[in-house]
Amino acid sequence: MTSTEKFAIRFHGVTKTFARHSGPQLIRQRALGMLFGRKHAPFHALSDVSFDVREGEGLAVIGSNGAGKSTLLGLTAGLAEPDSGTVEVNGRMAALLELGSGFHPDLTGRENLFLNSSLMGFTEKRTRELYDSIVDFSGVGDFIDEPLRTYSSGMIVRLAFSVAVNLDPDILLVDEVLAVGDAAFQAKCFGRILDLRKAGKTFVCVSHSRDMLADVCESAIWLDHGKALMTGAFTEVFRAYSERRAGR
Repeated sequence: MTSTEKFAIRFHGVTKTFARHSGPQLIRQRALGMLFGRKHAPFHALSDVSFDVREGEGLAVIGSNGAGKSTLLGLTAGLAEPDSGTVEVNGRMAALLELGSGFHPDLTGRENLFLNSSLMGFTEKRTRELYDSIVDFSGVGDFIDEPLRTYSSGMIVRLAFSVAVNLDPDILLVDEVLAVGDAAFQAKCFGRILDLRKAGKTFVCVSHSRDMLADVCESAIWLDHGKALMTGAFTEVFRAYSERRAGR
């Protein structure tokens, strides 16, 4: 990256570990472990990972299950802090991770819409300006004043996705969001994602769909057991990853 280029996301030497537990324990077993210092080896979700994402760039995060992809997205979204290294993010972010996970079942769809947008840093005035477009896109207008507990899981996902993409974020984190909902919803989501990509938004995407990644991302990082094995152009990184999986 040249000195004149601006970055949206920067990881520098990021390491994240989690405690590894052997399973449920009796209070006596846990107390003995604390007294005698019995510790399980930590799980290294990410180990000394560094990369940059330029403004307007699409980055695919590639790797098998357990490679560290979700941890990388969680650190980018600010859901966790690295044990060492730094994570820098420049711009307003929308995280399409576990859609609807921040909604409250006792609040109405309308109330959840305003609450979620405020958590993303938007004023009530700006949310009111975008309210109609959010509700129209979600397709849940007939139920917007009903408690969320009366919604189907598909309705919750549609509302959560609509809030995230219609608030015009600078950076979108996408984790298998197109794997949920019916075919019509998936096509609508993908169309909206492509519109945002063409508008120059920054993307970090995790997906098992090569076609989806190829349409949105021009660069990639390949993770394996928490380590970055390769970064570069999407086609080159994905080819190397596919050849490794095929045993070539």
